[in-house]
Amino acid sequence: MTTLTPTGVKADKTERVVQISWSDGTTCSLSFAGLRAICPCVECRGGHSQMGKPPDLDVLHNTKNESLTLDEVTAVGSYAIQFMWSDGHYTGIYTWEFLKQACEK
Repeated sequence: MTTLTPTGVKADKTERVVQISWSDGTTCSLSFAGLRAICPCVECRGGHSQMGKPPDLDVLHNTKNESLTLDEVTAVGSYAIQFMWSDGHYTGIYTWEFLKQACEK
């Protein structure tokens, strides 16, 4: 079994998207506002019982917030990334699996 991994991650502050290219040759762009709205942390998910669920694609694609910016992106081991948002939120750990699910249309 081959594990799907990112081959590149770029935060485009002009377009306000995170672009991710994957080892299977696919690429996707996820909006800052959408990523913030689907934050997988326990606080945003509403408790531990809600953890581990896939991203809500409707929320991801339909959330708009033109004032939100991405201040920083940090690697979390070899399995995830963490974003520091302009609203001060930073506790969400976005696993590669979660982000790949978010890339599905």
